[in-house]
Order: sequence, then structure tokens, then C-alpha cells
Amino acid sequence: MTDFSSPHRALVDSVPLPEGADVVERTVAYEHDGVSLEAVVVTDANVSGPRPTVVIVHDWTGLREYPVARAHMLARLGYTAVAIDIYGVGVRFADDDMEGASAEAGRYYGDTQLLRGRVRAGFDLAASLPEVDAGRIVVAGYCFGGSVTLELARIGAPARGFASFHGILTAHEPADVALIAAPLLVLTGGSDPIVPDEAVAAFQDELRTNDDIDWQVSVYSGAPHAFTLPGPNYREAADRRSWSVFVDFLAETLGG
Repeated sequence: MTDFSSPHRALVDSVPLPEGADVVERTVAYEHDGVSLEAVVVTDANVSGPRPTVVIVHDWTGLREYPVARAHMLARLGYTAVAIDIYGVGVRFADDDMEGASAEAGRYYGDTQLLRGRVRAGFDLAASLPEVDAGRIVVAGYCFGGSVTLELARIGAPARGFASFHGILTAHEPADVALIAAPLLVLTGGSDPIVPDEAVAAFQDELRTNDDIDWQVSVYSGAPHAFTLPGPNYREAADRRSWSVFVDFLAETLGG
């Protein structure tokens, strides 16, 4: 079990542990294109059989403590949560290593085929697990992971929904939204210099080229980039409100 540091412990404990629940985690190895990857699976051991699931995609520092903390929060709500790996085993960056994290994330931003293949491998791994109801999966990502989640939606992955927390919103030209087949939830900061208003508008305009897409964009005033991550950009109100919207989204798309 992860021994959470103080800010991440507070996140986990913000969701009460249900009476009688036994939240456990395990690590599962998998591969993509010869690269060794790992996923952290978090679930209530006292609930048997497959159940609705949230796949979590990490921020640009890699599969560290934060996405696992979010997985524990979701497991306390009754979901199986699977935090997947985009970078590979051991490829992790400290919070202050912006140069390293930026370079690694840039590899994937610059190679859409690799990015889409890597996240689809994680999605497929999650769908194969015994704790997971493969027909009831939502994918959610944070920062870099939010952008990756939206790329998974673009290739028509069979999820029930896709949620991006403060992800970069890239509008494709020509529009590349024909295969999106599940609702999108985009949670973004109103004071995010990396995702300015014009980027939000361009992304929404691209979505409008496919009238069949069910999408929602929520903007949080005063919230900078990475507003849900512990650190200098954290904004408690925006974190709390976006989490509440996300929980409602899960109930709607996964059926409670």
C-alpha cells in the first residue's frame, strides 16, 4: 500500500472510508511496443466481482503518488480505479524537475501515434482485469493526462466517458472528432495561461463539427494550470467543485 505524504493523505481522507470497506492496491505489469509499464489497481477487497471502473492517466511527472491518491478516493466511492502508465517503469520526475518532465511529455505530444497507442494499451490492460467491468469504464486524466485522455476519446476507445482535469486543449486541423462516441467532461482553469480562452473556444468549435458529441466544459475562476495538484497552483475551491462535477459525471455515465 502506498504510504501517502501529507498533502496526498489529505486528498484521500477527503472521501470518507465506508464502514466495512477494505481498500487495497496492487501493481500489474504490462507492455507496449517493448516498453515495460505498470498500473496501480485500487479496489475494495470486500466487494466481489467486476465493477464500474475509472482509468486514471497521470500528469507529466509520471505515475507517482498523486494519481494513486485519486485512485484511492475513487475506490472509497465504490469504483475500481486503475492508474495507468504512459512513460514506462521507473520513468518519474520530481516536482521541481520541470525540464525533465517537459522533455518526456514532449515526446508524446510530438508523436500522436505513440501517445494514442500507449494510452490504449493501458485502457486495454484495465479492461482485462477481473475487478473491472469492461463495459463500464470512464477515463480521467490530469494535466498531461487530461490531454492524453482526450486523444483516447478521439480514436473511439469504448469507454462510457472521458474527463480532462486542466489538460491542454489542442484543436486538430482538420477536425478529428468523428470517432468520439462517449461524453466528454472538460474541467479547466479560468486563469490558466497554458489553456487560454482562445484555446478553449477553438476546442469547443472543433467539437461542434460533430453534433453527436455530448460535451461539457466547466471553467473555474481564478484557477491556474494544475489547480487540483498539491503545490503552489492548488486551488481548494476549484478542486472541490471540479471533483463534485466529476463524481456526478461518473454516476451518470456508469450508472451509480
